[in-house]
Amino acid sequence: MRQIRQSDKLKNVRYDVRGPILVEAQRLEAEGHRVLKLNIGNPAPFGFEAPDAIVADMVHHLPDAQGYSDSQGIYSARTAVAQYYQGRGLRDTAVDDVFIGNGVSELITMVLQAFVDDGNEILVPAPDYPLWTGAVTLSGGTPVHYLCDESNGWQPDLEDIESKITAATQAIVIINPNNPTGAVYSEQLVRDLVDLARRHDLVVFSDEIYEKIVFDELQHHHTATFAGDDVLCLTFSGLSKAYRVCGYRAGWLMISGPKHLAADFLEGLTLLANMRMCANVPAQHAIQTALGGYQSIDDLIVPGGRFYEQSMTAYKLLNDIPGVSCVRPQGALYCFPRLDPEVYGIRDDEEFVLGLLRSKKLLVTHGTGFNWPEPDHFRLVTLPDVEMLTEAIGRIAEHLATLRT
Repeated sequence: MRQIRQSDKLKNVRYDVRGPILVEAQRLEAEGHRVLKLNIGNPAPFGFEAPDAIVADMVHHLPDAQGYSDSQGIYSARTAVAQYYQGRGLRDTAVDDVFIGNGVSELITMVLQAFVDDGNEILVPAPDYPLWTGAVTLSGGTPVHYLCDESNGWQPDLEDIESKITAATQAIVIINPNNPTGAVYSEQLVRDLVDLARRHDLVVFSDEIYEKIVFDELQHHHTATFAGDDVLCLTFSGLSKAYRVCGYRAGWLMISGPKHLAADFLEGLTLLANMRMCANVPAQHAIQTALGGYQSIDDLIVPGGRFYEQSMTAYKLLNDIPGVSCVRPQGALYCFPRLDPEVYGIRDDEEFVLGLLRSKKLLVTHGTGFNWPEPDHFRLVTLPDVEMLTEAIGRIAEHLATLRT
C-alpha cells in the first residue's frame, strides 16, 4: 500500500508554539511529571476568568444561537464592532465593513487565502506571531521578514522594510502591540509605516489583538486611523486576550480605505466566509456586551494589576540572570529575552528549550519559532502569578547556569 503523505503545501509551514516541544511536554506529562506551560498566551489556566456579564449574555442567547448566522456575523456583533471603531475616529466604519470569525486566527487565514497569489511577497515582522508566516506560505505566497530592532525597543526598522520591497510585494503585516516582544508602537511610527505602504501601494494587515493590554499609560494607535481613504487597511482584533475568553473564539476583521478598489478581493473574502458557513454563534453574542460598558481589563494593566505586575516581575528577574537581557514589555503578555551568545553559545534554540523542559519541567518557546533569525532568544508567557513566575524564572536561571561557557 502507498504511504499517505502530507501535502507539499505544508513543506515550509511551521507553528512551533505547539510543535515538537509540546509533544515532548505531553510525553513527560504522560509519565507523571507536572509541566508548567509558559508557551501559549492562554489566560484561563492561570486563574483569569471571563467577566460575568459576558458569560451571562452568552447563556441568555443560547436558545437563539442554535442555527447558522449570517456568514459575516450576527448584526448586533458587527454593529458593536463598527461603533467601537467609529468612537475611535473611524467614523465611516459601517456594519458591512466587519467580518466576525472564529478568532483572529481564522480571519488571518481566510484573508490571505483570498488575497495572495503564488509568488506574491508579504512583508512580515521578525520576530512575528508565526501564524502570519505560516498562513502566507500556505496560501502560496512568500513571507519576507523585516527586522524589528531590539536596541530600539523592538521597533520596526523602516530602512530594512524599504530595502525588502520588490515588484512582487503586495502587503505589509503590522503586529501592534507586538507578540512576542511586547513592543507598543508610537503614533509617529504607525504613521511612518502607513506612509511606506502608501508610497509603495501596499495593503496593510494590522494585527491588534492586544490593543487593550498596554502599560504605563501608553496609548495604542489604530493603524486604520492613519490609512485614510487611500490605503486599504484590514484591522484584526477580538475578545480572546483583553476579555480572557480564548476558548470562545470571537474575533473580527474591520476593513477600511478604498474599498471600491478592492471589490474583487472582498467578493473572494465573502466567498470564503460563506464556505465556512459562519463563526461560532453563541460567542458572537458576547461581542456587544464586551465592547460596551465597564472594561475590566483596565484594572489589570495598571500598577498593582496582575498583568502589569507579572510583566514587570518577569522583566526584572530575567535581567537579573547573568548573560540574559530583556527589553521591558510595553504591552501584551510576553517577554522575549536574549541569551548572550558569548555567555551561552547556543546554536540550536529548539534544543535549548527541550533541555529546559526535560531538566526543569518548564515549557517555553524558542525564538526561531517566531521567525527570529538567530538562536539567541526565547518567549516567556507572563500570565502566572508573581509567585509562580518567580519560581519559573528561578528554574530558567538554574538551567542556564549549567550552560555557561
